[in-house]
Amino acid sequence: MLDLCLLGCGGSMPVPGRYLTSMIVSYKGRKLLIDCGEGTQLSLKILGWKIKNIDVILFTHFHADHIAGLPGLLLTIANSGRTEPISIIGPEGLLKVINGLRVIAPVLPYKMNLIELYGKGSCYKKIGDFNINILSVDHGIPCLAYSLDIVRNRKFDREKAIKNKIPRRFWSKLQKGEVVRNKDYIYTPDMVLGHKRRGLKISYCTDSRPVEELVKFIQYSNVFICEGMYGDDESIEKAIRYKHMVFSEAALLARRAEVGELWLTHFSPSMPEPQLYLENAREIFENTIIGEDRYVKSINFEDSQE
Repeated sequence: MLDLCLLGCGGSMPVPGRYLTSMIVSYKGRKLLIDCGEGTQLSLKILGWKIKNIDVILFTHFHADHIAGLPGLLLTIANSGRTEPISIIGPEGLLKVINGLRVIAPVLPYKMNLIELYGKGSCYKKIGDFNINILSVDHGIPCLAYSLDIVRNRKFDREKAIKNKIPRRFWSKLQKGEVVRNKDYIYTPDMVLGHKRRGLKISYCTDSRPVEELVKFIQYSNVFICEGMYGDDESIEKAIRYKHMVFSEAALLARRAEVGELWLTHFSPSMPEPQLYLENAREIFENTIIGEDRYVKSINFEDSQE
């Protein structure tokens, strides 16, 4: 099971009742954070979620509404007693931005593994149980979308192990994914494991125009979290000018990619009641929700095999 939470749903600047952009995932007791706008720590405090086990922080880009909450968060993590390294991933400019913010958080008891990504295209990183897919998108500065794949372990198939005449003393190692070599024989995990099982996929995109590459990138996501800077289609010219999306554009991406749910977030301060525009998205993709600060959902693995 994976726990997913929107910590802040605001864009540009905070408004009463709405902190700035941030999202967190918790899986097997470990956490991954995407963006860290003002209010991130407060939402975590209100939820009661521990921050000591945030292992990975991903940044979409370096506008203030996505990163200004980082120095305080790093210091609070330090005060929690953490000493293990934290990996931080972001587009070009990561080292300069982080080093600048560290001026007000100069002493930390843990190492930061900074991974700066240059150029455009897509790439993949694995950190712990988090398989992180990364795609460059279309904003005013270098910006990344992220997709998280959680792989589900295959079940041990006792009958298959017996049929393949695997010695029992090797079952445990093979079940853990190890290859066993014994004299002239090589035993592989496939010889004792059942069918592959569908994992979980969470995709996140803010800020960007709806580029074509996103459709395949987010395809079949259980949840697609996408910016909805403007609710009304009449704001399309503004969305194009500032490289954002309107609700209907996010919904069309969700429909084309056949995702399970669409969560809209990153609302303009000029839109105090985004729910008034919900039907603009639901007419295109019915399973759409308006994100709220501290909206939490637990997502379970499906029983069906791939």
